Amino acid sequence: MTVPTMRSIPDDLERRPDPYPWLDELRTAGPVHRLRLRGDLDAWIVTRYDDVQRGLSDPRLSSDQRHAEAVYSANPLFKNRPKGAGSMLTAEPPDHGRLRGAVSRAFTLRRIESLRPRVQEIADELIDAFAPRGTVDLVSEYAFALPVRVICELLGVPIEDREKFQGLTTKVVTPPRDAASIMTVMAAYEGLKEYIRGLVALKNVERGDDLLSELVSAGEDGRLSDEEITISGVLLLVGGHETTGNLISTSVRLLLRHQDQLAAVRADPSLLPRAIEEYLRFDGPNVLGAYRHTTEDVTFGDVTIPKGQIVVLSISAANHDPDRFDRPDIVDIGRADNPHLSFGHGIHYCLGAPLARLEGEVAIGTLLRRIPDLQLAVPEAELIWRPALPRGLQSLPLRFTSVHDR
Repeated sequence: MTVPTMRSIPDDLERRPDPYPWLDELRTAGPVHRLRLRGDLDAWIVTRYDDVQRGLSDPRLSSDQRHAEAVYSANPLFKNRPKGAGSMLTAEPPDHGRLRGAVSRAFTLRRIESLRPRVQEIADELIDAFAPRGTVDLVSEYAFALPVRVICELLGVPIEDREKFQGLTTKVVTPPRDAASIMTVMAAYEGLKEYIRGLVALKNVERGDDLLSELVSAGEDGRLSDEEITISGVLLLVGGHETTGNLISTSVRLLLRHQDQLAAVRADPSLLPRAIEEYLRFDGPNVLGAYRHTTEDVTFGDVTIPKGQIVVLSISAANHDPDRFDRPDIVDIGRADNPHLSFGHGIHYCLGAPLARLEGEVAIGTLLRRIPDLQLAVPEAELIWRPALPRGLQSLPLRFTSVHDR
């Protein structure tokens, strides 16, 4: 039986322009390692594609933190953390199916496709605002602004509250490193819950044609508790714009880096969906992986992870596994065989994946069509990455010919 080596996460991993050499080194050294998370929390990390894919659908690897409560509680920094109760991300069957079913009607392929005209309108409105200037910070003015407006309209959240909830969201997705940062995360999470509770109370008085109203109706029918409605609303609000905003900005950065691909997509927009899949694989929002917890002993190769442990299934390491992807460190928008794991796998596969893909396709396609000469306004080496769990840029300054000067 192999005894895995203990590794530690580099403190600046999310902020590195290229975090993948560290993950490549782990995967090359072995399929499983002990991993010291920030805050001195001990876990295990699984690095190879076949193992990660299997782990994501293995019922012995649960999203419910209570299966590793002894590990969390032994560390004073994490003893009083939010447990995530009532979330479809952490629930197990049959509760998982009940929670996911309550929101899945809003994310059917037909309903998502019906949003395309509205997403197009939003993309055009945002571009109209900055096109006369000849400059834009793509992250704040477009990549995040678009999915924020979409998820607000879908949920029934007032767009004028954007600054209020986005400030809290930013804190929630920042990895905690010490007692003070954990308290910040907890306070922000409670703030988001309180915000959604207020909206739910309004929906109880007057329903709308939105997802929060549907969740309130599910509560009246006894399908969801008040706490489950609130936590589902928080999850959808945060997940509905964080991942997509990073996808859009990262994709544009990679297109600008690879001018031949940019020219190809401009010449043939039908290439864009496949390009987005490649960008999700190559530099997706989940830089480390999905957290799971062993409900019994689980073996990968010749390494057995005991019951009651925290396990990180490294999606990014799997997405760069040369045993699964030909030349994984090359961006190839023509890659036909691309079963990346950026949206997960199994029962917790991202419910919003079709919406993220549609928003990415419309946002990037519209930008390339309407702004023909995009270029970075600063050297790429000066770009700053957010210190957040969904990997993404702090800003992406671009310049182009103003519509008045064409």
